Amino acid sequence: MELLKLMEDWKGYASLSDTGRQFTDAQITETVNLLSNANNLPPHKREYLLREALTTSDFPYLFGDVLDRQMLAAYKAVDPVWKAFVKMSTVKDFRTTRRIQMRGGDDALAQVAEKGEYLASDRTEVPYYFNVDKYGRQFDISWESMINDDLGALKDTPERFARAAVRTEHRIVTNLYARCALYSAAQGNAANAALTIGNLETAVEAMQAFTDGVEILLNRPKYLVVPPGLEFTARQILTSANKIWLTGTVDLALGPSTPYPTTNVIAQWGLQLIVDPYLSIYGGADRLTQWYLFADPKDIAALEFAHLQGHERPEICMKSSDKVTVGGGSINPLSGDFATDNVFYRVRHVFGGVLLDWRATYMGGSTLA
Repeated sequence: MELLKLMEDWKGYASLSDTGRQFTDAQITETVNLLSNANNLPPHKREYLLREALTTSDFPYLFGDVLDRQMLAAYKAVDPVWKAFVKMSTVKDFRTTRRIQMRGGDDALAQVAEKGEYLASDRTEVPYYFNVDKYGRQFDISWESMINDDLGALKDTPERFARAAVRTEHRIVTNLYARCALYSAAQGNAANAALTIGNLETAVEAMQAFTDGVEILLNRPKYLVVPPGLEFTARQILTSANKIWLTGTVDLALGPSTPYPTTNVIAQWGLQLIVDPYLSIYGGADRLTQWYLFADPKDIAALEFAHLQGHERPEICMKSSDKVTVGGGSINPLSGDFATDNVFYRVRHVFGGVLLDWRATYMGGSTLA
């Protein structure tokens, strides 16, 4: 535990979610109403109540609890699209974590002759290594802002830091899989192919044909992931009932009497569309034309994303004041630091990711090398 505290390096800060103080919903509501002036109090009365609150020992923690709860609510309100196709987990510390994928032993059973021996199957272990990292930011609030009549600048602070945490997670995940080492034309899960009905059918068929070397995987693609620039193309493909060709695109040499299927069966497949905005940033020169298929991570996972155990959400911590009264007594934390009168808070989030099985995904793009 001492080593973990040293690694976290939050000297002088106290977690607002673990202060030992228990506040009622009424206290929280009263604090929010005071900070936001929800009751439309006259300026002089609100200023008096704020000054009175600032002198109480519990108010800094009440205020911090408000920030923490609002940030958690904003963090949970966003449902990151990437979690659908990524395996989620936790790790117990910052050290490198070893994941093992077992292969073999689930192929077809061998025939056993009368009085014959049951042979053991071969199994192989495929290790994966990764670790979680710490991300965060410090922000400070001036003492003057705390007692000024207008606290509008502070109202969106929790939402901003929740949004920052969500965006950081999303960036890390997209940067992890966008045109990464999982994809190779040689192994059959990447192709120089624009997003079309035909190319999507080919990709689905390719994923279903992947094996573990002996047995098929019954690997059914579930998610189609595209950048914003391909959203309308993807929706047209997944909702069109029929295939339609322009003149000259059908092999006319076959003659008009040759039947050709026109039903768009890929629309019946049940692929779920996910638009990943960060694909517009990551993935190289062809990032705007890349598209991806992913299997259900419960069946076979291409990526794993882990939070630090016990720290699965962003956390806000408040720095204790380094002031003392002239008499040497303690001082309210919201009096701020000695040098600037500012009150300091930190937001922290701990997570990491790793690439897993290439057979769980497929990548297409119009300009792949």
